[in-house]
Formats: sequence, structure tokens, C-alpha cells
Amino acid sequence: MLISDLLAPSGALCALEGGSKKRILEIASQQIAELHPELEAEAIFTGLINRERLGSTGIGEGVAIPHCRLDECQQATALLIQLNEPIDFDAIDSNPVDLLFILLVPSEACDQHLQTLGTLAELFSQAAFRNRLRDAETAQALYTAATEFRPS
Repeated sequence: MLISDLLAPSGALCALEGGSKKRILEIASQQIAELHPELEAEAIFTGLINRERLGSTGIGEGVAIPHCRLDECQQATALLIQLNEPIDFDAIDSNPVDLLFILLVPSEACDQHLQTLGTLAELFSQAAFRNRLRDAETAQALYTAATEFRPS
């Protein structure tokens, strides 16, 4: 699955003020609920927080991929966030996080969920991709950087 299949142009947030893991997940939940009225911000937030309680989704190199499955979710959707300042996210490498890719999938989409997470982890493991996202100065530039990246 391509990022462009998951992410709408309005789903890229650039230079966002985060503050804390909990606060950024609250902001993300509200933003997704605004983009997808069939989803409730509280349900999204609860799903993301419950997943974080199982173990941090901070995958290292300043990246986190918070994710959850939701009954109300009809199709996979995402939000890409570039923070103006890195935050502590309990990442596996103990480094703070400044790039987040929030992923929501339908409850029954177990295989799709795992495949998408694997693809995202592989993409975010590439320094060139992370650097392009960090260099973006607008939401549109962030969206373009994420959706038009081609590995060399």
C-alpha cells in the first residue's frame, strides 16, 4: 500500500507544537475526527493510547508510528505529523520523536494492518525519506515529500 492510498493532503501537519506524547495523540485524534466525521476523537484517542500501553510505537531515528484498529473505521486512514520540536515517545532507541505517522485501520483488517506497518517501518528506516520529511516547511511540502518519495 502506498502512502498516497492512506494519506489525504489535509492529513499532513507541518511544524506542529507537540509538548508530550499524550498531547500529540489528542491533537492527532481530533484532527482525524475532523477529517473523518464517522470517527469520534475520543475513540481514536482511546485506541491509540491503549496500543501505546502495550509498548511504544516509537521505532527509532526520531520516528513513531502510532496505530490501532477501530470498529468504526471503514478504510485505512492516516495522519502525518512533523513536530516543531522533538518529544519523548519512549522510542526503542530512547531518542525523541519529531515525525509521526498515525495509522487507523478497520478492526477486521489484521493482515492489511501488519503489511502496512511493515511497509511504513521500511520506508521510515531510510534516512533520505526522513530527511525529506524534516526539510518540509509547509503541510503541502510535507505531503508531497511523503507521497512522491522514490527510494534510490
